Amino acid sequence: MHTMWKGSISFGLVTIPIKLFAATENKDIKMRQLHKECHNPIKYDKTCPVCEKSLEQNEIIKAYEYEPNKFVELEKEELEALTKEQTKSIEIVDFVHLSEVDPIYFDRSYFIGPGENGSKPYSLLKKAMEDSGKIAIAKVMIRSKQHLAVVRVYDKGLVLETIHYPDEVRSIDLVPEIPENVDLNQKELDMAIQLIDQLTAEFDPEKYHDDYREELMGAIESKIKGEQIKVSKERPKANVVDLMDALQASIDDTKPKKKKKTTRKKKASSE
Repeated sequence: MHTMWKGSISFGLVTIPIKLFAATENKDIKMRQLHKECHNPIKYDKTCPVCEKSLEQNEIIKAYEYEPNKFVELEKEELEALTKEQTKSIEIVDFVHLSEVDPIYFDRSYFIGPGENGSKPYSLLKKAMEDSGKIAIAKVMIRSKQHLAVVRVYDKGLVLETIHYPDEVRSIDLVPEIPENVDLNQKELDMAIQLIDQLTAEFDPEKYHDDYREELMGAIESKIKGEQIKVSKERPKANVVDLMDALQASIDDTKPKKKKKTTRKKKASSE
């Protein structure tokens, strides 16, 4: 697995050499855009609309637009100076319970592995967090951006999860027309809870698949073989208007099937 970041975890006065590895991968099927007439891939050039010419990378600088069409330029050296002191350390600032962090804050996951001579302090931090039932809140610089992060025990090692800062999470009050104080029918509520109970299972990630990606890949492979793609018909929509009827139909549809009892015929014993 490719090492994407090397540094250390700062745990009080303890420094733990570590490496970060991407814990997840994007499985999206990438499509190229072609010119319909000649079927060649389209190129995207960085162009200046005023000079009307394509630009090389060394001709491009970064700037912040503080007012419409007014920019303050930032040189590469100035940006690097801001991050220089923070690039190689994951600084633990607090320990909290995982249940206190709402999933809306979570962003990306990275496996943490011990660096050179880091096995013992790495194992010590893992065991201490395991026994205390706590996770760590930390700060880390990744790709020129400071991230808030969680360090927690995962399986036989540690994982770092970048999380959003509070000002990056939008308020749900911005969502229009969320109903409040709605009078609910108790029977409908009981049926909804019954439906939830019938659909409740232990979380097994292996049983979930990206159906669309699998079907798309199948269609692509069929095209490569010169086969015709079969277009499936849309599922008929259930014509259920009443909420109670919809709940009852869902409960009936998700009821576990009863196994038929098999009766064994007793053989008559001959004396």
